Amino acid sequence: MSEKKNLYIYNTLSRKKELFEPLNPPFVGLYVCGPTVYGDGHLGHARPAISFDLVFRYLQHLGYKVRYVRNITDVGHLENDETEQGEDKIAKKARLEQLEPMEVVQYYTDRYHEDMDRLNVKKPSIEPRASGHIIEQIELTKQILDAGYAYEVNGSVYFDVEKYHKKFRYGKLSGRVIDDMIANTRDLEGQEEKRSSVDFALWKKATPEHIMRWPSPWGEGFPGWHLECSAMSTKYLGEVFDIHGGGMDLLFPHHECEIAQSNAAQGKDAVKLWMHNNMITINGQKMGKSLGNFITLREFFSGEHKSLEKTYSPMTIRFFILQAHYRSTLDFGNEALIAAEKGLKRMMQAMDTINRLNPSEKSSADISDLEENCYTALNDDFNSPVAIAHLFDAVRIINSVNDGKDTISPEDLETLKKVFHIFVVDIFGLKSEVASEGKQTESLLQGIMKLLLEIRQQAKNQKDYATSDKIRDQLASLKIAVKDSKEGATWELKD
Repeated sequence: MSEKKNLYIYNTLSRKKELFEPLNPPFVGLYVCGPTVYGDGHLGHARPAISFDLVFRYLQHLGYKVRYVRNITDVGHLENDETEQGEDKIAKKARLEQLEPMEVVQYYTDRYHEDMDRLNVKKPSIEPRASGHIIEQIELTKQILDAGYAYEVNGSVYFDVEKYHKKFRYGKLSGRVIDDMIANTRDLEGQEEKRSSVDFALWKKATPEHIMRWPSPWGEGFPGWHLECSAMSTKYLGEVFDIHGGGMDLLFPHHECEIAQSNAAQGKDAVKLWMHNNMITINGQKMGKSLGNFITLREFFSGEHKSLEKTYSPMTIRFFILQAHYRSTLDFGNEALIAAEKGLKRMMQAMDTINRLNPSEKSSADISDLEENCYTALNDDFNSPVAIAHLFDAVRIINSVNDGKDTISPEDLETLKKVFHIFVVDIFGLKSEVASEGKQTESLLQGIMKLLLEIRQQAKNQKDYATSDKIRDQLASLKIAVKDSKEGATWELKD
């Protein structure tokens, strides 16, 4: 397919759009930082998942054989990312809930997968867990030690940033200047064993109360957060691979440290092209668990959050995210979500309408550039909002033909059907939510019945048997049978 020769992707490292040329065509290696699983996913987790799902889908559509690796962080991510202080986020949750850490991991990993399925995010090719790759992380730490860019202190191993910076450049991804970082970093408790405040942990000694721990050449401990992605990405994609993605919030220190680890261990960058999606904001403020202003995906789907005016379906959330370019900030608001909901409805209704259109001998409407315009938009750094705008131009034509104001030839009608299926369904991953609406109706019925049975029970308690019997009889006329027992009333639909 000729389109794939023209794909340009913005490289955060070079700060410019570059023609995408895979290292080993037709194969493409794509690694994306996945969630730290200690709570339900929120809109900030949905954005990278959907943004890189678009990348995955489009590369596959262009004919590339993509190995997509998205990890699960289940150890080593401490409460403060930059200072590496505090408890392990998962271990803390386990302590508070009186669970095993891996119970927490399994529970929230399962819920994350359920949310991704609802959002129609394709499963990655490989989904490695950090805790399943401790051996690889220990080996990578040994390599960095042997190369002379790390040092061991009291059972912990730290990366020597200043020594590394003399040969390589620390800060080339984020643009940070090492002298400024040193000058602006205050001494913090627990960091006194580091040679410099900018050094970061490759392996941390486990304190007696630390639950998650493994044996290592330096004693019992656990890997540093940055180490896992360096170890797992190169294990599955090779020493050098095509694309590494993640949220802008991971650019520093996480991805900067990954670059340092790779150069220290193997003398070269592991990643050819870095991609970063921008943040979700609420009233201009970044959304995140640490800020306490996040809304979980499940709260969007149920509407059970004080900031939400109504429920929003998974496809509305997906469309809302795709309507903004992945590198632009996306500000949350009910108005924006309601607009996305209406836009999605128009798009999906137009897809239904296409199948009912009657072609004429020739077209009065012009769709000659539609397919090319959509490809041009996506080849320009996956510009989904521009491609969606072109599709909405076609929606107007579809509605005009349906209203008898325009005509369309059989050939143009087939082109419309093909373009909408390729871009709306295959690449943007949007789908009909009729089945989802059925589930919402079922949930509504459950709530109404619960309320009715509570009112009926109150009537019985007050010896108001006339009201109690009326509710039962009226429900029976609707083919809903109420059964009383010692445990309380239950109901079922009758054929």
